[in-house]
Amino acid sequence: MRKRAKSTTNLQNKRRMLFFLVCFFLVTIALVVRLGYIQLIKGEEYRKQAMENWSRDITINAKRGTIYDAKGKKLAVSINSSTVTCFPADVKKSVKSAIDNDDEDDSLLTRILKKLNKTMFTEEDTAAESIPANTKTPEQTAQILSEILEMDYEEVLKKITSNYNYVVLKKWITDEQVQKIREQELSGINIIEDNKRVYPYGSFAPYVLGFTNIDQDGLYGVEATYNDYLTGIPGRTVVNTDAHGRELPFGYNEYYESQDGLGVVLSIDEVIQHYAESAAQKVLTDYNAKRATILVMDPNTGDILAMASKPDYDPNDPKMPTDENIKTEWESLPDEELQKAWFDMWRNPAVNDIYEPGSTFKLITTATALEENAASLNSTYFCDGFVRQIKGENIRCWRYYRPHGQQTLSEAIQNSCNDALAQIGLDIGKEPFYKYLRSFGFEEQSGIMLNGEAIGLVKEPENMKDVDVVTQAFGQGIAITPLQLATAVSAISNGGNLMEPRIVKQLIDEDGNIIKNFDTVIRRKVISNETSKIMLQIMKESAEAGTKQAYRPGYRIGGKSGTAQKVIDGRYIEGKFISSFIGVAPVDNPRAVALVMVDEPDKSIGYYGSTVAGPVAADLLENILKYYDIEPVYTEEELGHVEQQMVTVPSLLGLTIAEATDVLIKTGLESNITIEVDAEKIVKSQFPKAGEEVAKKSMVTLILN
Repeated sequence: MRKRAKSTTNLQNKRRMLFFLVCFFLVTIALVVRLGYIQLIKGEEYRKQAMENWSRDITINAKRGTIYDAKGKKLAVSINSSTVTCFPADVKKSVKSAIDNDDEDDSLLTRILKKLNKTMFTEEDTAAESIPANTKTPEQTAQILSEILEMDYEEVLKKITSNYNYVVLKKWITDEQVQKIREQELSGINIIEDNKRVYPYGSFAPYVLGFTNIDQDGLYGVEATYNDYLTGIPGRTVVNTDAHGRELPFGYNEYYESQDGLGVVLSIDEVIQHYAESAAQKVLTDYNAKRATILVMDPNTGDILAMASKPDYDPNDPKMPTDENIKTEWESLPDEELQKAWFDMWRNPAVNDIYEPGSTFKLITTATALEENAASLNSTYFCDGFVRQIKGENIRCWRYYRPHGQQTLSEAIQNSCNDALAQIGLDIGKEPFYKYLRSFGFEEQSGIMLNGEAIGLVKEPENMKDVDVVTQAFGQGIAITPLQLATAVSAISNGGNLMEPRIVKQLIDEDGNIIKNFDTVIRRKVISNETSKIMLQIMKESAEAGTKQAYRPGYRIGGKSGTAQKVIDGRYIEGKFISSFIGVAPVDNPRAVALVMVDEPDKSIGYYGSTVAGPVAADLLENILKYYDIEPVYTEEELGHVEQQMVTVPSLLGLTIAEATDVLIKTGLESNITIEVDAEKIVKSQFPKAGEEVAKKSMVTLILN
């Protein structure tokens, strides 16, 4: 019996051992399978998660390329600045980590007392007592940051407790703010090096430069059209961190250097742009106009030397106009209308807007007639005050009350006679006229690298009646951009080549090495060299005998004025005009074409293009020729008159604006300061330079930057 019982017990023990062995084997197999699954199948995923927890990947923004003028002056730069960033997960887990670490260091009795404590006090009291003194809750962190950064508390709290891996709290903070944040040693809060776009000249050439958004992407002007070149390639830094987001001293650390953007060299000349800006502001103020636009072009290369329009904005703060009256008007605008006002302000009138050119277009008609042998210098035209060639239409010359009578072709341009131009248009004919309008570029974009360029509105021959030919001949019933007109007149001036307007000349690296040249481009030949020479002579006679206000002794300025009734929503508006003048100088060797447009000058002060825009263009061209060191060529009569009125330019460097202005007045000269500026600002540079001989009442440019 005992042997049988013992045998049964042994058998049961063996069965138990076998069962446990089988279980152990199965568990081991399961663990091996699980370990294999983790290592082989899910290993890469877990490795990535571990790296995300251990490391921080921070983008290093590339420095945006500098924009230079043609002489190398910096018009747009990127400066080093600081930006506050946040890893929300680190902010939220810092408190939990601190409590957990504190618990691990406590004895069993202490931990029991802490758990007991939680039943006796509120959750907030418990948290406050259990968190180490140097650890901040998200609410405390938000409060500290909102005070230092001058931001809304709720906005900061929302950002630092969000579910995003990485957020930017505020860009471009001051050095003082940087120091205060670092002193707080806030978990999850980082300060990184960043770049801020700055326009050192303020509201200078904003329609050329444009501006960038907060992410440093170009939105308008050259900043937008050359954005890919200017942007550069961002870098990054990857580091291992502990639970509090602190970098581990012997952890993984990888740095990928950013590649700065290329520099852009404009065709704009800062000095000529300065002349244009000052002239536009002056005529805007003098005639209480809605807008003044000035465009200066080198006719031989197509280079845009200046492009100005007033009122304008400061690219450093592009949502704020520089005009105080406009600021006041915008204060009461609802958001939708305010956004529309911004877009209207950012439009470049010289490139984006079309208008009826009026009598300045008579130069195009005359050049076409000469090239087509439909007119010559010997042609004569009779004006009785009315255009009688079109039956049933009431079209008259602007001086119908005292007709021009018999006149030559050159005299017809001097007189700006609509009657004569109507006959010239009919002599050209529909088909040839349209062909030349297209050839001059009025039905296509010019090719300038600025965004939003408009094309002209020209009627095709099948839709063109005789009355359309007549009105287009003297600048009505056709709509073009200021840039198109300046480009066409440049072709008339340079021997007949229609140039592609150039706004950027080169791309350079940070060491000044040329990476890419943008060569001048001749789009096509429009008129012959002989026709060009005749037109230059006609323009000179028009400026000296017709638009007498554009005459400047010795500087051989040629041009044509225009006074066009303004068209709004397809209708001519009574009492609203666009006054303009387009000129070239010197006519014997053209170096600059200047277009001055004044939108809605105060009619009670003056609105004729010859009196409003003509003098502005002449002064501008005279200043440009002086800047180019082109000596005036006087007739004997002019020489005797000018010698009596020459003065020496005084030195103004180091003087305040108020002091410099007083000195100029006493000398018989004028300054270009036409807007309200701080009278205590110091003159840093001047043109013409001290010691040069100039005519009385000449303008001296005071440069403050």
